[in-house]
Amino acid sequence: MKRGKRYAEAAKAVDRAVLYDAPVAISLVKTSASAKFDETIEAHIRTGCDGRHADQQIRGAVVLPHGTGKTVRILVFAKGAKADEAQAAGADFVGAEELIPKIQNEGWLDFDVVVATPDMMGVVGRLGRVLGPKGLMPNPKSGTVTMDVTKAINDIKAGKVEYRLDKTNIIHVPVGKASFTEEQLADNFQTLVDAIVKAKPSTVKGAYLKSVTLASTMGPGVKLNVAKLMN
Repeated sequence: MKRGKRYAEAAKAVDRAVLYDAPVAISLVKTSASAKFDETIEAHIRTGCDGRHADQQIRGAVVLPHGTGKTVRILVFAKGAKADEAQAAGADFVGAEELIPKIQNEGWLDFDVVVATPDMMGVVGRLGRVLGPKGLMPNPKSGTVTMDVTKAINDIKAGKVEYRLDKTNIIHVPVGKASFTEEQLADNFQTLVDAIVKAKPSTVKGAYLKSVTLASTMGPGVKLNVAKLMN
């Protein structure tokens, strides 16, 4: 994969053989984010889980203390009083069955998170093939299938992020923007790590967190000292 000059310059500052402590890693990632836009800083956590086993799945959500720096568009599937509640709480889109053809046939996906009341899951289930692969399916574990739509919306707008294993047993989660201070990024990152450590399935054998890397959208990855994170 061919990289640009800017990436090559940033990569020179990172020693791939070194496992950095979190504060140093955050500082390096911030300095290497030199694109013209405000880059997102992501954590990539390789776990020792085997996601093929249901008892080793990890899925949950955590509210980052300083948010993600991203404006999140929320779609709520609800009816009646719950639809009114969602509107009042600041949902960007609220609807029911009438949204199915719009999403299925017209490819409308102008939203980042989907929340649904439990009674609407039969309707939302019909969108499984579209929403599932994009990680947009509401899920009780991440608090997006709930009767308390106000709390769900407030949490998401406050910086709630979902974490889950991908097919290679890695978790990818944004922890903020390059414009954040190092302290804000450190707080967000530690909050995420604490939540993932707490979510460790009891059936996992051997190392739970195999490697942790921080990277900005366009910058090189910086590997962290996992042992220090677990303390």
